[in-house]
Amino acid sequence: MLTKLEKAEKRWGGANKLVDQWLNHRRKLLIQYFIVAGLAPYSRAEKSLPTLEQVKNFCDQLVDYVSEGHFEVYNNVVKACEKFGESSIDTAKALLPQISDSTDAALDFNDKYTEAADEEILYQLDNDLSQLAQAMEARFELEDQLLEVLYNRHS
Repeated sequence: MLTKLEKAEKRWGGANKLVDQWLNHRRKLLIQYFIVAGLAPYSRAEKSLPTLEQVKNFCDQLVDYVSEGHFEVYNNVVKACEKFGESSIDTAKALLPQISDSTDAALDFNDKYTEAADEEILYQLDNDLSQLAQAMEARFELEDQLLEVLYNRHS
């Protein structure tokens, strides 16, 4: 996921302040994911679970990222596409419902872990993180397609 992010940053970085901010927030989210999942370079010495507080902090970033996409970035991209014809609008509008599927996965994950009072729920974390990672990777690919439409047709 980080490699794909780096490609996205190289491809669209500097083209738009909002896109730069969004990609930066994606990077921060991925770093938090690696910390919570205990993946290199943030792996823990002993095979221990993260704290519930670390997971809740990750959830905060996850919801912020998802919200930023829906309430800031996507609207601006669709508006930009509207200026350049039906083909661009159709492509953008076709991608947005697919992106929403991952929003549901992110919000379900958030609800499960932010409402948890008992750290015993962390025993389910590996499986839940794996499912979330699949949904978010699909989301990132769709978001990148949306940015590519904008970049190819309108830059």
